[in-house]
Amino acid sequence: MPFSHHSHSGQFCCHAENTLEEMAQTAISRGFQVYSLTEHMPRDIEDFYPEEEEKFYTEEGLVQLVDEFYLEAVRLREKYASQIQILIGFETEWIRPSSLGLIETLLAKHTFNFLVGSVHHVHTIPIDFDKPMYEEARLKAGGTDERLFEDYFDSQYSMLQALQPPVVGHFDLIRLLSDSREEGFKRWDGVWRRIQRNLEYVVSYGGILELNSSALRKGMSEPYPCLEICEAFLCLGGRFTLSDDSHSIGQVGTNYRRLLEFIRRAEIPDIYFVEPGPQGRDRRFSNSRFSRITVSELEGHSFWSSNP
Repeated sequence: MPFSHHSHSGQFCCHAENTLEEMAQTAISRGFQVYSLTEHMPRDIEDFYPEEEEKFYTEEGLVQLVDEFYLEAVRLREKYASQIQILIGFETEWIRPSSLGLIETLLAKHTFNFLVGSVHHVHTIPIDFDKPMYEEARLKAGGTDERLFEDYFDSQYSMLQALQPPVVGHFDLIRLLSDSREEGFKRWDGVWRRIQRNLEYVVSYGGILELNSSALRKGMSEPYPCLEICEAFLCLGGRFTLSDDSHSIGQVGTNYRRLLEFIRRAEIPDIYFVEPGPQGRDRRFSNSRFSRITVSELEGHSFWSSNP
């Protein structure tokens, strides 16, 4: 049962392409049975990305954009209900204290199936936008990747405690623009202790890590999170789901076969997915629940024959 719990469209995200409907149609054509639409939440004006500044967005404009996204996602969910199960969520930003209020306002306004808890900033500076911004964040953290990684996982821990997100997005995104992104985290005791702490907390409240294939299309050898983190999470009894984090129709399901190979290598036995249902344990998303499929069942799906 191939699915994704993380995607963006150019209609509602400046650094993406294609309309939300084109994203849904592509997911249908590629054999997905569950596909989640999860645009970014609004942000304070000081946290706008360069392309948003160029388009002269306002704080109110970003709020309106999310409202429009929600209405369009509901329309698509109903229009394509016989062909695909569309889930509606959003991806968080965790930047400054006001981020929590923005998230709470959004949750009170719309009925979502879940949210993706992500961190894209350290010391209020984007760490995955481009190399100069990454280096600026690193300098503010003390000048080394090690110090920046520690600060990233501390910020992530604050996000986890405040939100207890059902799905944790690209857990180790911080390695994307680092100097040695393939070397792993255990070489730094302070970083690894923070990772272990965060993983233990995710397990404690029943959260799920996404296996995010976007790292593969960005040139890395392993998805988010990397193998050593997946192995540590498994030892704690942690659970995983799948995401393509697509930003265009060309990225829908991209590298999913490589993702499946990684799942086998990590010896992950089961994959979880969100579906509508009345038994949700999270009161914020009581209309949704997590279900499980074995990797053996996943491997037997026709999706893989049509997406070599």
